[in-house]
Amino acid sequence: MAEPVLQVENVSKRFGGLLAVDKASFTADKGRITALIGPNGAGKTTLFSIISGFAKPTEGHIRYRGVDITGQPPHLLARQGIARTFQIVQPFTGLTVRENIAVGSHLYRAGRVEALDAATEIAEVLDLGNMLDQPAASLTVAGRKRLELARALAIEPRLLLLDEVLAGLNPSEVRDMLPVIRAIANRGVTIVMIEHIMQAVMSLAEQVFVLSEGRIIAQGAPQAIAADPRVIEAYLGRGAAERMSAGAVHG
Repeated sequence: MAEPVLQVENVSKRFGGLLAVDKASFTADKGRITALIGPNGAGKTTLFSIISGFAKPTEGHIRYRGVDITGQPPHLLARQGIARTFQIVQPFTGLTVRENIAVGSHLYRAGRVEALDAATEIAEVLDLGNMLDQPAASLTVAGRKRLELARALAIEPRLLLLDEVLAGLNPSEVRDMLPVIRAIANRGVTIVMIEHIMQAVMSLAEQVFVLSEGRIIAQGAPQAIAADPRVIEAYLGRGAAERMSAGAVHG
């Protein structure tokens, strides 16, 4: 069996007296979509920040393609093929869509023309081709989300971390994004996604890990996770699974 692209091993993160992540462990396999879900405040974004080098763990290790990368800064991880998106999208509003994407393309392409050409190709994948010369400030929320994804793809990642890339989109915009994300995975990119939209998780993910109060409390296929009493209680509160079961019986 091939070694996972990403291995998170007993990672903890403490902020003073707050234990935000508590000995969390999970893996992501090559070319697959893995979802990390959990209620607000569970520690998901903190864990992403540790994986992508924006924060250092209090303890534990991150391994990427078998190599310990714990604590390495984001720019070095980007050169190794790790990219992430952010919940709050902040493009360079004074630049065009093409120029925003080209910022990432410059990681491997020193020349401006070459970087802009690469940006054009990536924009077509994200259906941004007709917006290339628009200022980023003019984009809708959906357009900015696609631009955020395009900027991440510009560094040609092997591992792509998506932090609520669908948040703020309406149902039709979410439906339009699902095949885009799936197509990226089909190109061999390993994707780990934090997502609250369960429709997307059920449609895209092959493996789901559930984080609650900083701990991984469940893992498995999406259908099994959706029915797991521990997951139901993490989202809806203690006793929720029993109440739902009783309601189903009496219904």
